[in-house]
Amino acid sequence: MKTIVGIKFKKPGKTYYFDPNELQLSPGDKVIVETALGDEYGEVIIGNKDVQEESLTNPLKKVIRVATPKDTKSYNEYKSKEADALKKCQDKIEKHKLDMKLVDAEYKFDGSKLIFYFTADGRIDFRELVKDLAAIFKTRIELRQIGVRDEIRRIGGNGPCGRELCCCAFLGNFETVSIKMAKEQNISLNPSKISGCCGRLMCCLKYEQNVYEEKLSRLPKIGAIVDTEEGEGEVCGIETLKEIVKVKLNDGEDTYYKRFNAKDIKIIKDAEDEDKLDVENQEDLKELEKLEKLEEMDSKNTDEDI
Repeated sequence: MKTIVGIKFKKPGKTYYFDPNELQLSPGDKVIVETALGDEYGEVIIGNKDVQEESLTNPLKKVIRVATPKDTKSYNEYKSKEADALKKCQDKIEKHKLDMKLVDAEYKFDGSKLIFYFTADGRIDFRELVKDLAAIFKTRIELRQIGVRDEIRRIGGNGPCGRELCCCAFLGNFETVSIKMAKEQNISLNPSKISGCCGRLMCCLKYEQNVYEEKLSRLPKIGAIVDTEEGEGEVCGIETLKEIVKVKLNDGEDTYYKRFNAKDIKIIKDAEDEDKLDVENQEDLKELEKLEKLEEMDSKNTDEDI
């Protein structure tokens, strides 16, 4: 068994696991930890907990110490300077006429580094900008390019459900989302309805996907020929979560439709998988294809490497 603690470095972000280094830590404790990016100030989310060593993928870095009042004071002081740093950096970006969108500024807790996060369509030569910023702030400067999902996570907002965006409230990692998920969940393939504030497919499409996949594996596809208590018919609709199948039947005179429990029918001939996207117009189709390409290009959480 190995003792671990879970620590977060920012509210909407991933929980990372560390070796408590013989310290007894509780949720809410502030600590200084060793990371690949240097020493960081974080908050304990999960107190001392024993886990199987086999469940840990990488060797754990250590908690250096419990944060002192001096550490916390320094952390809060530098946090209060970030808004001013953001404004000054924006002024310099405009001076150098750089095609980049500044998103956020973040000081290390001890002021040893100042990180500026930005988005851009391509690579940016910001060497002269870094020189100007280093002269202003008298500390090490880093400019980090992030994706649009990270941008929205840092800005914040509300989703179409009316609640705070998932990426701002609780999501640790951004998982890959596909249009196939919307299709399998029988959601309208309207780009405006399945896209989030970031212009990418909504993260919540992933939440129930495993359930849909498991249920769909037991259900016939649209167009399948099935045997029911009222004879053979063709599947024309599926209520996935209820496992209800709508079948088109013919009694020799009339065609009629009836719903059956999936366990009460037998598949005679299943239909082929349909890859075609069922959309109302070509504009929506082009937008969906664009969304798929953007999903492939997006990297995972560029500003969460610890």
